[in-house]
Amino acid sequence: MDFTVSVIIPTYNAQDFIDKTIQSVLMQTEVSEIVVVDDGSKDESLKVLQALQKEHKSIKVFQHEKGVNKGRGATRNLGILKATSNYIAFLDADDFYLENRFSLDKTILKDQAIDGVYNAVGFHFYRNIKPNEQKYFKLNTITKTLKPEDLFDGIVKSKYGFLHLNGITIKRKAFSTIGLMNPELIVTQDTDIIFKMALQCCMLPSNITNPIALRGIHDDNIFNKDEIYKKYTQKCFESVIDWSFKNNIEICKIEALVDAIWVFKFKQKEGLISHIDYWFKLMFKFPKLLFSMLSIKYFPIVRLRKTLFPFIYKN
Repeated sequence: MDFTVSVIIPTYNAQDFIDKTIQSVLMQTEVSEIVVVDDGSKDESLKVLQALQKEHKSIKVFQHEKGVNKGRGATRNLGILKATSNYIAFLDADDFYLENRFSLDKTILKDQAIDGVYNAVGFHFYRNIKPNEQKYFKLNTITKTLKPEDLFDGIVKSKYGFLHLNGITIKRKAFSTIGLMNPELIVTQDTDIIFKMALQCCMLPSNITNPIALRGIHDDNIFNKDEIYKKYTQKCFESVIDWSFKNNIEICKIEALVDAIWVFKFKQKEGLISHIDYWFKLMFKFPKLLFSMLSIKYFPIVRLRKTLFPFIYKN
């Protein structure tokens, strides 16, 4: 299989960044097409893209019907459906690739048994760094070389770090197996699809030491909106549980997702009643969970037994 790459770029109000983003892709010799989907931008993004398209035949610009805004999941999905190359990579409209983005990927993916690879992704500040902020922007990567079968366990709880979509290169045909992104997730749809890749694809590390792309940090980043991420992180885990049952994923992997939800909600310091209420909602949403040992193991009173009944567990 020839190593040709379609780079999917969802765009929304990115007029200040999109030219730099596109230029960083144009210098990658392995890229046969740049599939940009404008998600109903209100600024001059579309005009910038159309001007670039006239200069470079590899740039293909699309919009949703009637130019409506559908969100990043649906926008990336349209890009995937329009892509024609053997491999797909992603890039956000305010981020950019570094030189030789695909050089190591190309070597590893000569083995047709491998579905995809993942790389380290760093950061680029378009604004001044705030006090103590740098420590929160660590390299998006895996800190340990993992076998494909261990990747999901390594990232579902960030045990060995986590991955960013900008660093992934995957066979286009893999989406026929795992499906497209969940368009109902306003955010975390990238995490959702990465989990699914890790569960059902053979994914190997490429360059996990040095970044092959940089994320743009500016005042309008959506990941600054904590409340949105709190809501959709939980929905993301539920989305992958639903997908896992439909795709016959082994129960130990599904338990890892249930455990990740528990840890996430526990960190929110919710009360017992809130935990029990959510447990009922989760069990009835996924009846297969209700009729498994996980329903007992993750019942809040069982999980919190040492806190609720400390006198029983005294030495």
